[in-house]
Amino acid sequence: MSFHNVTAIVYDGVAPFELGVLCEAWGIDRSDAGGPTFDFAVCAATPGPVRTSMGFSLHVEHGLERVEQAELVTVPAMPRETPAPTAVLEALQAAHRRGARILSVCSGAFTLAEAGLLDGRTCTTHWRYAAELAERFPAVNVDPDVLYVDDDPIFTSAGSAAGLDACLHLIRKEFGARAALTTARRMVVPPQRDGGQAQYIETPLRLTRAETLEPVLTWMQQHLDEELTVENLAHRAVMSSRTFARRFRAETGTTPHQWVTAQRLLLAERLLEESDAPIEAVASRVGFGNAAALRHHFVQARGTTPQRYRRTFACSD
Repeated sequence: MSFHNVTAIVYDGVAPFELGVLCEAWGIDRSDAGGPTFDFAVCAATPGPVRTSMGFSLHVEHGLERVEQAELVTVPAMPRETPAPTAVLEALQAAHRRGARILSVCSGAFTLAEAGLLDGRTCTTHWRYAAELAERFPAVNVDPDVLYVDDDPIFTSAGSAAGLDACLHLIRKEFGARAALTTARRMVVPPQRDGGQAQYIETPLRLTRAETLEPVLTWMQQHLDEELTVENLAHRAVMSSRTFARRFRAETGTTPHQWVTAQRLLLAERLLEESDAPIEAVASRVGFGNAAALRHHFVQARGTTPQRYRRTFACSD
């Protein structure tokens, strides 16, 4: 069920960039471009000034009573060293009991864990804090390698900009690929990044090598309906298959097969939304070959069938 009422909970020590991520995703009216709109508000246990981690203060107008009507409650990065206010923990627990969705960015996962909302769940946080989160909250399963975790109704994201990935994922999940694309285009970010935190953990310097495979990646996106084997792609990149596979993971954080599958699914979503082409034709166009293969990958990755996805998100003129 789609949602429109969104809040962000803050308290002293909030990280302004991560709060800005949430304001950017949920607080800007993009209806002029066909994007979804939300009733968004920032809330605190006590309205008034809230100190940020950067030494300046925010003036927050809303108290936690605003959270009581929210269908999505978000928590930006918060200080890990000090306990969250009891009123904040209680507001999160109450939101969870009544079925609201809850999303954290970066160290905001510590606040959710302190509230007991992550017990028995898989979550993520910034890779630098993953071991600490797992040690302090042993009932929580921490995955340090991903950009975000969808354990609906709880969503957690890795550090900083990964919060945008989680927000766009949730927009895509509820409002469709076109809404996510519209939002991402206005923010000048990719609608969906491939790979996970692993590509940043090893050495950030590897990001400077991304240009090595950029021509091959562009060609792959333009030829998704063809057979894209590692051997053929390595030949195009003028590398051995082993070197190509190793370089591909280093630059994208994933394997060629996983990358191609993700791109094919994104294209399938767009075709299902924007065209009335038969499912078999969509499957052929995106490179899955037949409707059964498309259905298999779609259900595995999206949790629904292509037919149901089209009925939910097809664009009506």
